[in-house]
Amino acid sequence: MSATDAQTSSREYVFTTRWFELNAKNLWDRLIPQVNPRKILEIGSFEGASACYMIDKLGPNHALELHCVDNWEGGIEHQNRALDMSATEQRFHDNISRAIAASPNPVDLVIHKAYSDQALAKLLTEGKAGYFDFIYVDGSHQAPDVLYDAVVGFKLLRIGGTMAFDDYLWSDQQAKSKDPIRMPKPAIDAFVNLNLRKLQQLNAPSIQLYIQKIAD
Repeated sequence: MSATDAQTSSREYVFTTRWFELNAKNLWDRLIPQVNPRKILEIGSFEGASACYMIDKLGPNHALELHCVDNWEGGIEHQNRALDMSATEQRFHDNISRAIAASPNPVDLVIHKAYSDQALAKLLTEGKAGYFDFIYVDGSHQAPDVLYDAVVGFKLLRIGGTMAFDDYLWSDQQAKSKDPIRMPKPAIDAFVNLNLRKLQQLNAPSIQLYIQKIAD
């Protein structure tokens, strides 16, 4: 275990799932230092695993502005599971507070407790088009919602900035058959194809998809 990992472990984060650790962490160990963002927008925060990771990774280097969007109501895929979203939200606050307290540099945290369509539209009206260095899309897994998050998020991303999509190949295991409306991939593919002249796709395993914005 490295010194950084040991320090992170000592913060005693409480995560009841290992989604980020298993699916993204190894990829982000290479991606995040290269991107080195200062202004970050995260769509979908859950217990704060990815947000805490970014604070731990980037906080020693420079100050951060981190916007977290979540309604803490859970998605369609959570409806048949015994999931206490109030407890999930509280864990987010507890975990993120520990990360900020341990950061050597200031972290300006802005929490948007809202549906992403409301939160992203509000950011646009506040003049934050082309504002963010890094946007992580990990909210609703329903294709229409993912498409909205991608299109409006792209407007909020600066030229040269990076957008990461989680769960590229995810499908609703509760559905009797694969419903293209209930998975992110059709929306992400449509967004990438329609904006082909404005972005370049970065190399990554298919579990996540990364793009860099090259034009408005």
